[in-house]
Amino acid sequence: MLIHFGIFLVALVALAKGADLFVESSAKIAKRLGVSDLVIGLTITSIGTSVPELASSISASLNQAPELIVGNIVGSNIANIGLILGLSALLRSIQTDAKMHDRDGLIMIASTALFFLFSLDNRINEVESGIFLLLYLMYIFFVILSSVRDRAYHFRDFMKFVFDFEYVEPVKQSLKMNLPSLGRSYSTTGERSASVGPVSRMFKDFIVLGVSGGLIVFGAKYLIEEALWTAQRFSIPDNIVGLTLIALGTSLPELMVSVAAARKGKGGIVVGNVIGSNIANILFIGGASGSFALLTVAEESVTYTIPVMLFFSLILLYFVKTNWVISRFQGFVLLLSYMGFILSAF
Repeated sequence: MLIHFGIFLVALVALAKGADLFVESSAKIAKRLGVSDLVIGLTITSIGTSVPELASSISASLNQAPELIVGNIVGSNIANIGLILGLSALLRSIQTDAKMHDRDGLIMIASTALFFLFSLDNRINEVESGIFLLLYLMYIFFVILSSVRDRAYHFRDFMKFVFDFEYVEPVKQSLKMNLPSLGRSYSTTGERSASVGPVSRMFKDFIVLGVSGGLIVFGAKYLIEEALWTAQRFSIPDNIVGLTLIALGTSLPELMVSVAAARKGKGGIVVGNVIGSNIANILFIGGASGSFALLTVAEESVTYTIPVMLFFSLILLYFVKTNWVISRFQGFVLLLSYMGFILSAF
């Protein structure tokens, strides 16, 4: 028993450290290749927070444990709001703004509702997974365009962007220029800046990238294997293990970072990361994992845990808009609700 617990902890540390190194080295390589800080922040960094969940979900898919994936996605999203944001707000009130609510917050609600809709038949098939991935790519592109154009965008603008195919023209222009025009760094004279670093530094970054990838694969493999052992040993359903053990484990690094940010008065970053991570968990991880295998959804997930995830998301949006601050009391409510949810899962 202690040996299995030790392996689980080692795998968790390897997964968390590997994810950190992966994001750091990827960002350095992208920077040396001339990719702007804007695009690095909106793509590599934002996706990087979901690397542990992605790796563990793909590993679960390869281990024929699809219910573990759904439990991981749902559990991580609820933990992000109830545990991470709740504890952060409990330590210090968090200032919010309209953009958190009007654009990304509503996109999070729509993504969660779509996840629930696709789960009603107790499965998420390859087509639905493909829709998730496509929507996530559109979301990333939409956020990049929003930042480049430096204007306030709302949820209705995203819907118009998707259904009116407004992303087609910018993509065409980028392809005609034979470069990712939104992603390159340019000098004030209009020429591309010389940001490509020495070959030796680039080689070092690729070495770190390879090592971090190995840590992620190792951590995800043994994390899932030990989780499945726990499920079999104590006769716990896979979706419950994913909902609690895996979700809590993969959320711990983000919890520590968020608490530190809240103490420094940077709670707004915590809210943004939580919302962005929840969108990525559903659209990116749900889509990518479903590409490897059909995702089966337990009846309990359809009737209870996924609706709870939607409820937590709605509560978050309500708290964001209440005087544009998440108070300590509201943080306590979120944390208490999360504890109640975990207890009810068993």
